[in-house]
Amino acid sequence: MASSHSLILLLSFLFVLFATRIESASEEEEVRHYHTLQLSSLLPSSVCNPSTIGNKRKGSLEVVHKHGPCSSLTADMVKPLTVEETLTHDQSRVDSIRARLAINTGKKDLLGSKATIPAKSGSTIGSGNYIVTVGLGTPKKKLSLIFDTGSDLTWTQCQPCARSCYNQKEPIFTPSGSTTYTNVSCAATECSGLASATGNNPGCSVSTCVYGIQYGDQSFSVGFFGKEKLTLTPKDVVNGFYFGCGQNNQGLFGGAAGLIGLGRDKLSIVSQTANKYRKVFSYCLPSRASSTGYLTFGSGGMARNTKYTQLSTLGGSFYGLTLTAITVGGTKLPISPAVFQTSGVIIDSGTVITRLPPTAYSALSSKFRAQMKKYPLTKPLSILDTCYDLSNYQTITIPKIGVIWGGNTNVEIAPQGILYANGVSQVCLAFAANGDDSDICIFGNVQQRTMAVVYDVAGGKVGFAPRGCA
Repeated sequence: MASSHSLILLLSFLFVLFATRIESASEEEEVRHYHTLQLSSLLPSSVCNPSTIGNKRKGSLEVVHKHGPCSSLTADMVKPLTVEETLTHDQSRVDSIRARLAINTGKKDLLGSKATIPAKSGSTIGSGNYIVTVGLGTPKKKLSLIFDTGSDLTWTQCQPCARSCYNQKEPIFTPSGSTTYTNVSCAATECSGLASATGNNPGCSVSTCVYGIQYGDQSFSVGFFGKEKLTLTPKDVVNGFYFGCGQNNQGLFGGAAGLIGLGRDKLSIVSQTANKYRKVFSYCLPSRASSTGYLTFGSGGMARNTKYTQLSTLGGSFYGLTLTAITVGGTKLPISPAVFQTSGVIIDSGTVITRLPPTAYSALSSKFRAQMKKYPLTKPLSILDTCYDLSNYQTITIPKIGVIWGGNTNVEIAPQGILYANGVSQVCLAFAANGDDSDICIFGNVQQRTMAVVYDVAGGKVGFAPRGCA
């Protein structure tokens, strides 16, 4: 009887131990494949919390969100866009990118009946959220510029504003007040290079080269093409930098003095500084508007734990990548790699929301919804159709999402890159479907948040490292 009792006790102990191990394994599984985060980390803050990562590196500029508390652009200068307006501008940019790629690759009717932008439009500013401050001229004048991997020409507004200038934060640059400014001749090779950098043939005014660039939202800049001293940091100076000196400028640039083009064209800052920085640059976009990131030229931003994938060429100056798979909660989605091969893929700092082929988005959304069943769904938000009402929650648990690039490069997206909030009552999966599987897939800036993104253009690769500016 005693031995029978002992056996029962032993079995009970083993059962408890087994159950504890199952529970522990389940908890480990949840830690590995899910994020648990405070809902407040997805919402705006009125207090600037700058990152210290990147600010001591050679060739490094601070990146701020134009509408955040770290920005020096004042509220009366820059009216913040609503979430709906941001997503509308974002769609304009996506449509414009598709139109540019159609021209560069010879594809027909990528936009179908939605083609409402000029055939030769350069790009679109979209929301133009991220800005850096540089110095131009001698003596140096500080200017806040939108930075954009989808554009090539760097330009700023210039006095005397022969036709029109919009309001900007800093005094408008006066070329006549700089001892290092010169106009570029119409006969210069760089002048003819404007055709590929802007999508428009250059003009000529009394032997001076004239540029013109129009964006998909009908913003534009027209002016003289010049050369000037560009100061990134006190120790990082670029002499004879080619840029647009705008005399007629209109559009939704929101207080920024112009734009800095990080594309692959010969006139982009990346190509113009090739001898100095070897066509290498990196950036980290902050987790939200109340923090800061960085834009670094040269190898100073290349973290040791960076995972690389090869660049592809899609036509034009975009940075093309090869996407092979997407994971949700540790499970690879049943999407054929051919789906992404059909669409093609680019990475873009100016597109807000990642656009996926409908076949891929459907698989992602379905899996995400299945793992978020405990949270109540709510109405869609513009292009975002998987949204939740989290009014009754302070902490949430969401499945991790990863993207697998060519070369089996697995990159996990930060939690702030998975959800996009319009207040606690409308928090959405931050991915959207394209209209057709043949439309270009774009890896947008929300999904890039907090990552160090390294562009080694000369090496033909792009890298990703976690917690770049966390």
